[in-house]
Amino acid sequence: MKSFLSHLECTNCSETFSCDEIHTTCPACKKVLYARYDLASAKRQFSKEDLAIRPPDMWRWFELMPVRNAGNVVTLGEGHTPLLHASVLGRQHGTSKLFIKEEGLNPTGSFKARGLSAAVSKAKELGVTSIAIPSAGNAAAALSAYGARAGISAHVYMPADTPDMMKTEVVAYGAELTLVDGLINDAGRELREVADANGWFDISTLKEPYRAEGKKTMGFELAEQFDWTLPDAIIYPTGGGTGIVGMWKAFDELEAIGWIGSKRPKMISVQSEGCAPIVKAFNEGASSAPLWENAQTIAPGLRVPVAIADYLILQAIRESNGTAVAVSDTETLSALRTIARSEGIFAAPEGAATYAAYIKLLESDFLNREEKVVLFNTGSGLKTPALFQ
Repeated sequence: MKSFLSHLECTNCSETFSCDEIHTTCPACKKVLYARYDLASAKRQFSKEDLAIRPPDMWRWFELMPVRNAGNVVTLGEGHTPLLHASVLGRQHGTSKLFIKEEGLNPTGSFKARGLSAAVSKAKELGVTSIAIPSAGNAAAALSAYGARAGISAHVYMPADTPDMMKTEVVAYGAELTLVDGLINDAGRELREVADANGWFDISTLKEPYRAEGKKTMGFELAEQFDWTLPDAIIYPTGGGTGIVGMWKAFDELEAIGWIGSKRPKMISVQSEGCAPIVKAFNEGASSAPLWENAQTIAPGLRVPVAIADYLILQAIRESNGTAVAVSDTETLSALRTIARSEGIFAAPEGAATYAAYIKLLESDFLNREEKVVLFNTGSGLKTPALFQ
């Protein structure tokens, strides 16, 4: 297997950089860097037949992943999660075209395993010996696990009121845990104050180029699971937004190598009414989303008051003719119980929010019952048992 990784490119000013050196954001404009590939060569040398005979994890897409030497891959078997037909929920709404992508079956119980596997693998390849992250919960658990797997020291800064299970995971994996009074942006600020002095590489969401490369594999898998077509709509819970922008990137790469056509799903961002900066910016026609003050929600992964990739999220939503919708915590809890009792899936509150949004979008006629729709459950509800106490 050979990666066709070629360079890094700024998503704002289009400056290019070497992918064989450590980078964070664009030095010129401080915006997100993307990993770019020689897709013309990949089209000639990478085939669906190659994919079919490989082990069932996200690294079967090695040609379109950012690690050059397979010996540097740090994996726990992440990816290749099931796409489940939500037949019972669908019948309740008069549709046979509702699906759930079940990311809670990833290592460490969430989709964060994908991004952190990719980021830690590339950090290892570039010689990084100490990594750090601010996290609302699941990313902290994933970084700690993959850091342990790689033999790289990990340092986690997270809000003090993060669910206890996620704190326990960090400690169990041997990472250094610092609890912060405030939200994830406050944790990020405290981390940045000490990271450089301690020689830690900060793997914050989209502040380095490679977490998105792990997340994009969700888009690769959807295309494969739908026999090289795409659904009509993807409903995705949005905090930092790496999932949406990663999948949007994946679809362009798949089209470039000739595996799918130009049709794209409506990309639908779901946030909490208590923290909805992307929804507000979308509704106002803005190209960026300012800090949301006093963010509050029961869904830790949605309590992200500001996202560095706001402009990329909004771009994907608009280019796809999608939308952004906010749901209440009450609606999220109701959806969580309904998904569990109807489909046997104990969803994370972030994942349950997508079903609450689906109901709203049907009622408003933004979606119809003939459209093939995928809800993303991004994690396991076992991480947040207090919601049922």
